[in-house]
Amino acid sequence: MRADYQRFYTEKERILKGGQEKYHERNAEQGKMFVRERLERIFDPNSIIEDGVFANNDDPSLPADGCITGVGEIDGRPVCFLAADSTVKAGSWGPKSVEKNIRIQEKAADLKIPILYLIDSAGARITEQLNVFPGKRHGGKIFYNQIQLSGVVPQITVLFGPSPAGAAYVPAFSDVVIMIDQNSSAYLGSPRMVEMAIGEKTTMDKMGGAKMHCSVSGLGDVLVESEEEAIDACKRYLAYMPQNWQESPPKQEGKSPVSGRSIADIIPLNPNTPFDMYELIDQVIDEGSWFEYKKLFAPELITGFARLNGEVRGIVANQSKVKGGTLFVDSPDKAARFIMICNAYDIPLLYLSDVPGYMIGSKVEQSGIIRHGAKMISALSEASVPIISIIVRKCFGAGLYAMAGPAFGSDAVLALPSAQIAVMGPEAAVNAVYFNKIQALPEDERPAFIAEKRKEYTADIDIFKLASELIIDDLVGFDEMRTEVIRRFNVYRTKQVQKYDKRNAIHPV
Repeated sequence: MRADYQRFYTEKERILKGGQEKYHERNAEQGKMFVRERLERIFDPNSIIEDGVFANNDDPSLPADGCITGVGEIDGRPVCFLAADSTVKAGSWGPKSVEKNIRIQEKAADLKIPILYLIDSAGARITEQLNVFPGKRHGGKIFYNQIQLSGVVPQITVLFGPSPAGAAYVPAFSDVVIMIDQNSSAYLGSPRMVEMAIGEKTTMDKMGGAKMHCSVSGLGDVLVESEEEAIDACKRYLAYMPQNWQESPPKQEGKSPVSGRSIADIIPLNPNTPFDMYELIDQVIDEGSWFEYKKLFAPELITGFARLNGEVRGIVANQSKVKGGTLFVDSPDKAARFIMICNAYDIPLLYLSDVPGYMIGSKVEQSGIIRHGAKMISALSEASVPIISIIVRKCFGAGLYAMAGPAFGSDAVLALPSAQIAVMGPEAAVNAVYFNKIQALPEDERPAFIAEKRKEYTADIDIFKLASELIIDDLVGFDEMRTEVIRRFNVYRTKQVQKYDKRNAIHPV
């Protein structure tokens, strides 16, 4: 064999092995795969085209500079990727790996295809900060590119390990973030740095662990137990997404809903009795098609992707089993993000409303409930995809606005026979209007007076009366709900919305 060929094969074999064996062994002890094994499991066989394999090859300690980038196929669809190799300098960013990251982002923009960020990194190499941190094509450019790509092509982050300091913004600027319990973490400063800088003693799990981010901070969107589950979730999410904003989501063969109770049996007669909205969703969507977004964060509101007759739909629904379905400070943040993803990638929205409204009280006011609540309404108002809102049971106060009520661009506001729409429920309304009158009555006369006024109020918000006044577009039977939604989405698919010309809206933050 020629000497130059021999060198080529020898060098490439060395590079493809990654870092030292002891780092491979450490990963295995933590239940972590070698990065190239992850790539083999994510992408179709023999479909990966890797760029920059020989980056920094003159330094034997830095194979591929600890970063693998390229294009592969997932179920026949081309997808760009960048993946940290934690066996090489803990997956940290050096000058060549930063450049590789930037180039693959530019490739995703040119090809208009999704990009995966597979993170298991110690962040930037501080010893090389002058060449990785401040410049025009240094670390900041990665985040700049993410923002420019936002809404253009799907961006998916899977945290296989840590994502510290500046690198923590990679998931923050992604569309969806998948985290692995015990292994994934994201933080601006390590526990050791936090203690040194501000005197706080904390732990990684409490400050930046996967469960915390998926349930408290909201940075994480999907929590899984293993790398295999993370890879599966990544591929499942991608199956709902188009290649870019100009294409439509991929369609599959339609399926019937899972066998279960009828919707009439699921919804209690008493509007104050909680019920499981997931059970109702199962009777609307194709069996096995549910992919939930931010399940553990603000669980009083349900958001997720599903298929109806094989076509991708985004669902926003209230969960009365959690906090009565009331919207709290985190609920609008969750909804706004989800609505923006659906609108960016041409995914029609279905709202299933059973909401008492936004939470009230000094605690939520001090936390910015008005400001946060406005985010959900703003995202809805800017959406141009087909939108159907179904009043399942009750829709009170500004909850009607947040859940795609008549004034907010919905193509149809439908109601089940169990529905109520009002500023507030009968109990609260009667107390608000007649409080002084009730207090002036003898105690034995109060119950009858209250009952009579509640009856009058309930009659005034009767759903048939609202339909008569064209407040809602139509009433729909329990058994016809799924069929009606599918029919209407088929009609609304050609929807086009004219918006005011402007540079950008000034959104609540």
